[in-house]
Amino acid sequence: MSRREPQQYLKIANYLKGEIANGNLKPGDFFPSEAELCEQFDTSRGPVRQAMATLRAQGAISSGRGRRSVVLGNFTAENFESTYSASARYNECGLKVSQKILVLGRVPAPEEAASALSIPEGESIVYLKRLRSLDDEIRMIQEHYFPLDVGRHIMGFDDTDPSLHRMLASAGVPVDNVNRVLRTIRANKEDAELLGVKEGEPLWYVRLYLHDHNGEPVEYGRYKYRAEGVQISLSTVRGTSSPLRLNILHEVV
Repeated sequence: MSRREPQQYLKIANYLKGEIANGNLKPGDFFPSEAELCEQFDTSRGPVRQAMATLRAQGAISSGRGRRSVVLGNFTAENFESTYSASARYNECGLKVSQKILVLGRVPAPEEAASALSIPEGESIVYLKRLRSLDDEIRMIQEHYFPLDVGRHIMGFDDTDPSLHRMLASAGVPVDNVNRVLRTIRANKEDAELLGVKEGEPLWYVRLYLHDHNGEPVEYGRYKYRAEGVQISLSTVRGTSSPLRLNILHEVV
């Protein structure tokens, strides 16, 4: 499977985000008009409107509503790779990311992973469990479950490889859709020993569901983070949907 080039509207949006980030477009400045952007990028209004909608959804420009949009600020958001790759996310922050592989091999799919990967329970899959460190301090436990046709590409993965997901990408495994579910849990005995925290301390618990552009499951992940030092920020503009859905759980783990 080959990786698809980013769509034109994303290239336009990323360029304009760069212009805001480097100060060429400052808060309070009028944003270029659709006509100006069409001329600048030699394109039709469709990709330009999609690019502007992307920036509005991120809170970078005003909604316009019949008036020319205004730059609101440099509200940074994760790039797509950073939504599922810890290496991409933390390297982008200037942190040194390292790992220690605890388990890598074929295992029967447990019920939860089988459901996420749309395969029968007990079917053979590839399982990876590792510790991740930021600037040499252990910060998270990551568990990854892959269908065999995906996981076979990482059987030679070791502690010195810089990025699991770039290895998969170079093997032609695309990720086109990411769904993340975040909650807090209490560290069990094993978690506490691995992360160097007290048993019962709160951890961020993230479940990831990764699919290709055909909707086929690529990976199911379970990540546990030490809670201190983690901050989540979201920016939303009236008239656009928020990427966040907040549920109140009656059962606390």
